[in-house]
Amino acid sequence: MDFPPLRHAAHALLSLLLLAFATLAHGAGTAPDIRLYVLDCGHLQFRDLRMFDDSGALDGKPGGMSAPCFLIRHGRSTLLWDTGLGDAIAGHPGGVDMAPGIRATVRVKLVDQLKALGLRPADIDFVAFSHWHEDHTGNANLFGQSTWILQRKELAAATSHAPPPFEPLAPVSAWRTARKRIVDGDADVFGDGTVRLLLMPGHTPGHQVLEIRLPHAGAVLLSGDLYHLRENRLHRRVPRVNTDRVATLASMDRFEAIAARDHARVVIQHDPRDIATLPRFPDYLH
Repeated sequence: MDFPPLRHAAHALLSLLLLAFATLAHGAGTAPDIRLYVLDCGHLQFRDLRMFDDSGALDGKPGGMSAPCFLIRHGRSTLLWDTGLGDAIAGHPGGVDMAPGIRATVRVKLVDQLKALGLRPADIDFVAFSHWHEDHTGNANLFGQSTWILQRKELAAATSHAPPPFEPLAPVSAWRTARKRIVDGDADVFGDGTVRLLLMPGHTPGHQVLEIRLPHAGAVLLSGDLYHLRENRLHRRVPRVNTDRVATLASMDRFEAIAARDHARVVIQHDPRDIATLPRFPDYLH
């Protein structure tokens, strides 16, 4: 005995199932491939680390720090997070003195590392900075054709008549003519929640960190200068050069809450030990 209504219902159900599978397959196929590359953008050597702890625990102690850049590939789009010390320093094999007791060296140029990935500065879609200090903005002028994502508070502080310590805007000129996306607080770079700027002031008025959600490695938090060394995080050390101590401690609290909530891998950008745990360029975290 034939039951046409049942037969039609079965066909309709099968069609719905096939459509659902096709939709899932299409969604899986269009998910962005997200990669995190660590670029060597210089190193700093300090005769005395006292500026990085207002408790005095680091007074008189020497130390070294990394000054990396990070390239995030999001499908066909790119974001460069921080631009390092500046390729011009690479012309001085022994390094240059950035200030008394602070020696900067650059072993390989940022442009050469981008070239190894088949990229030119003009190919970078977005640039963003954890904050406006010269070890993070050294190559900024190379990216005048990119869109600059800038925290309003950071830009205002850097362009004021009395900018905060170590935050001069004068050497960076490309921001004036580059395309700009001015943000107030947290911002979603690509609009899908995978790469987010998180405002965490204190080191500077508009300091921010970056969270990346990678397909396999999971969440990664790049600290900017919220922390300079692992010990700074462990002991909640506040640098003497920070613009706001209370805001710094509040940002530390927020950072740790997000790290715990998202089970995030924390990368302290200036700590060579953390950088050494990441894939060596041109490999990447995925």
